[in-house]
Amino acid sequence: MLAALHTLAALGNQDKPLSELLQPYERFVASGEINSSVDDQAGRIAAIKDKYAGQPQDELDGLTVDLGDGAWFNVRASNTEPLLRLNVEAADEGTVAAVRDEVLALIRS
Repeated sequence: MLAALHTLAALGNQDKPLSELLQPYERFVASGEINSSVDDQAGRIAAIKDKYAGQPQDELDGLTVDLGDGAWFNVRASNTEPLLRLNVEAADEGTVAAVRDEVLALIRS
């Protein structure tokens, strides 16, 4: 609760939106969630798992692959729709775009 009050106080003294105030503190670039309609969720995730077999992986919530240098992605199946959801995070926009495009190609193939 105290953190929320400090945030509101900081916003009240600024003409900028919260997103601009937080920008200097953001260390990584995120893709946001990208949804792809697929016929075989498990098959697509298995193909991605195989492609990145040499990278550290976690299956706590979908498939998370650690690409090193702070870059990672997560692919998970929707529980209610025939979708795979992709999130990518990296140090810069170029890396996010490259990883996003490579993984989306596997998801949508």
